[in-house]
Amino acid sequence: MNFRGAQYFAVACAVVSLSTGTMAVAATGSATAPLSVTATVTSNCTISTTALAFGNYDAVVTNASTNLDATGTVVVACTKGAAATIGLNAGSNASGSTRRMTNGSDFLTYEVYKETGRTNVWGNASTGLYDAGTATSSAAQTLTVYGRVASGQTGAAVGSYTDTLTATVNF
Repeated sequence: MNFRGAQYFAVACAVVSLSTGTMAVAATGSATAPLSVTATVTSNCTISTTALAFGNYDAVVTNASTNLDATGTVVVACTKGAAATIGLNAGSNASGSTRRMTNGSDFLTYEVYKETGRTNVWGNASTGLYDAGTATSSAAQTLTVYGRVASGQTGAAVGSYTDTLTATVNF
């Protein structure tokens, strides 16, 4: 077959192959599929405290007629969007709902409150809980604990009095 004949033959083969569908055509392509990505942010809170230190109580002169006030803090940090309440239990030396510091067998009663006016007792349930609301960020929120040793406890003996409250954050 001469050169001219080879061209006609190649074209004729290509036409025949196209008409029968057997000609191999190189093609590229792609396919896509979605990949779902998920995560769940859970509610979480941390809590810490600083001491409520009343200092010296004078059972004879000053505090016989004047309350002894002091403050401490509860620091709470919650996940943004978490609603939290904070409770303070009655303490290690409570008698019923009366909070007491102890020095051996001697006691000095006190109370803790949610506000500076010292009218709403900070407790561990229901209306006694401090409502911290819903966190707008994960930044720590410092809450003041307003404490008071009531005046007139003239029977208090000399010594150091202590108690431990447990602070609980509910979220």
